[in-house]
Amino acid sequence: MRYTFGEFTLDTELGELSQAGQVVQVEPSAFALLWHLLSNANRLVTKDELIAAIWGGRIVTDAAISTLVKTVRRTVGDDGKSQRLIRTVHGRGFRFVGSLTETIPATTKTEDRRQLEEVPIQTSRPSIAVLPFRDVGDMQGWEAIADAIPAELISSLSRLKWLRVLARGSTFRFRDPVPDMAVIRTDLGATYCLAGNVEIMGHRVSITAELSDTRDGEVIWAENFSGNLEDIHQIRTDLVRLICSGLELHVNIHETERARLRPPDSLDAWSLYHFGLHHMYRFTAKDNSIAADYLAKSTHLDPGFARAFAARSFTAFQAAFVGYGNDRAVDVDNARRFAEKCLEIDQLDPFGNFNFGRSFWLIGDHDSGQAYLERSIGLSPSFAHGLYARSHADMIAGQSARAIESAKDAISLSPLDPFLYAMYQAKALGHLHLGEKDQACRDTDTGAREPGAHYIVTTIASAVNMVSGRETQAQYWRDKTLTCRPDASIAQFFAAIPLRDPGVKTDIHRALTELGFPEY
Repeated sequence: MRYTFGEFTLDTELGELSQAGQVVQVEPSAFALLWHLLSNANRLVTKDELIAAIWGGRIVTDAAISTLVKTVRRTVGDDGKSQRLIRTVHGRGFRFVGSLTETIPATTKTEDRRQLEEVPIQTSRPSIAVLPFRDVGDMQGWEAIADAIPAELISSLSRLKWLRVLARGSTFRFRDPVPDMAVIRTDLGATYCLAGNVEIMGHRVSITAELSDTRDGEVIWAENFSGNLEDIHQIRTDLVRLICSGLELHVNIHETERARLRPPDSLDAWSLYHFGLHHMYRFTAKDNSIAADYLAKSTHLDPGFARAFAARSFTAFQAAFVGYGNDRAVDVDNARRFAEKCLEIDQLDPFGNFNFGRSFWLIGDHDSGQAYLERSIGLSPSFAHGLYARSHADMIAGQSARAIESAKDAISLSPLDPFLYAMYQAKALGHLHLGEKDQACRDTDTGAREPGAHYIVTTIASAVNMVSGRETQAQYWRDKTLTCRPDASIAQFFAAIPLRDPGVKTDIHRALTELGFPEY
């Protein structure tokens, strides 16, 4: 089918939009929206209908819909003020009101047209089916726990904005001892499946959880939790928190590996996003730049992809905080701007709130960002990054006890986290504030040895060890720091870590001076 309006022609067989015979570059989601409006030009298209047709029924904010409509209008020379082609019916939806001609090319075959009824959208939020757990052996009256745990998981996972969680009413119909992943995928449309077993042996309980990819049946993550039966409710709470925290890490790794098998020109927004995360969490200048490129391509393909904008804020923050870029002012602005864009699309995204809160650190205003960091944890209590950021902010403010507890929670929730180096350093400085120098040294050395530790982290290790009287270890970390960043200075350190406690700040300043760090 060809739809012609003014100078524009949308050809569904060729999958392209042209203006006066010249092909117009248009992102797939915008193409799909325009096509849907043109093919229904005789009526109002509701927002719910657009969500089902363009986004596959996933949760989408009004802001995301408005952004895509704005993109389509701009592409065809329309705007929200004149609305000469696409009219907004406030509170209801949209309608194409331009003069339209429809023609069917003679060479188009019926089967070809059927194949063109769907334009693939270059993003795909994964979905997960949480099945009832299987009870093994004599449950001693605890049979309900096999349903209670997955029910709580469904409730908690539903707070993760990047994941679509299938309802209990659908998933609890599947009670086979060994679930068939192909059936789960066919019947529920789930990308991932979480299943498990509950076994009671005397006074002990053992719970196993297993995450599988329904596309090929591969088990990508499994955990076992065990303890005394009398502690079953605490075990259940810990299990739910750990699964919610670990899911994002393991799905990210798995999706990145799957994307590697695809031709580069076939990568969608979701795959590009995961490639971006893969490089982003390597914490080097080169990888940060590569990540920024992947993430920019992701948001270009899907301008409503909130979490990809949050990740773009993350890379800009890293560039400004560690000094990767040539123009810090631009990086500071981008860190704030991209986080704001994420929250404009989805204000309930924990990662977006985390990045927006951290963006205030770059201008030395930790207090203003604190509410957003707290909100990220409130939205997702198992969000390890949010707990780390709160720990860091509390450490800066001298609230050592809470800083230590938040860091400990973050580490226990995500023991393989890319931010582990930062979690340990926040904890180390918290202990240093309390005069607990031995523990501070253990934590700072652990953090500085973690993958991704940058020069600010090794500078912290230098200072903490020197303040604690461990001069040899302090010199070791000083040499590491100056090898990777010869320009490292005391001023840079306090710009990144603006400690408020005057005593601790004086001790660290003296330690860095004695180690030979220049003032500027």
